[in-house]
Amino acid sequence: MMAHKMAIRVVIIEDNEDFREGLYHILQSTEGFRCVGRYESLEESLHKLTEADVVLLDIGLPGKSGIEGIGDIRKKLPAAQIVMLTGRDDDNLIFHSILAGANGYLLKKTPPARLLHAIEDAAAGGMPMTPIIAFRAIEMFKKHIPSAEEQISLTPREEEILALLVEGMNYNIIAEKLYISLDTVRNHIRHIYEKLHVHSKSQAVVKAIKNGLI
Repeated sequence: MMAHKMAIRVVIIEDNEDFREGLYHILQSTEGFRCVGRYESLEESLHKLTEADVVLLDIGLPGKSGIEGIGDIRKKLPAAQIVMLTGRDDDNLIFHSILAGANGYLLKKTPPARLLHAIEDAAAGGMPMTPIIAFRAIEMFKKHIPSAEEQISLTPREEEILALLVEGMNYNIIAEKLYISLDTVRNHIRHIYEKLHVHSKSQAVVKAIKNGLI
């Protein structure tokens, strides 16, 4: 008998009750997803957070903002993928969200089917963004972050994988594209993180652009 695929565990941190409850019902009514917590503020969530695969995080929260809270969530749930879900496509917010370590940035107007796909992508190690936001983010990093003098030595395979990460590919797609196992991809990415002194894919992308590694 084939084992059932584990549901992706999602936490929602969003102060708009209607939007929060709408997301909750979409997740609970879709096979393969499970909402394990929904909160209206960062402060509330930090007292109650349970293990999760993906955290959907609003930026404009009462009290501490979503961007300010990325580090707090990362301490509580180091393995979770943090995806900003906001109504604001302001360049400055996009820039600082990714710089703070967010794993993705989506707009609230994203259609439900595309949002669910983005959650799956994040859980698989991807960095979900709408194409226009991804383009704008990369352009901002090129413009605002000066080249660094730091010497970083990556192997050709690590450079190849890093370039695919920057393109937004998740671990599964990278494994298929390079004809290597998922565990091999994870090992390479762990070594990349160690060499770049980063803790998330988004921070690796920032540093890759900053140091001209791609």
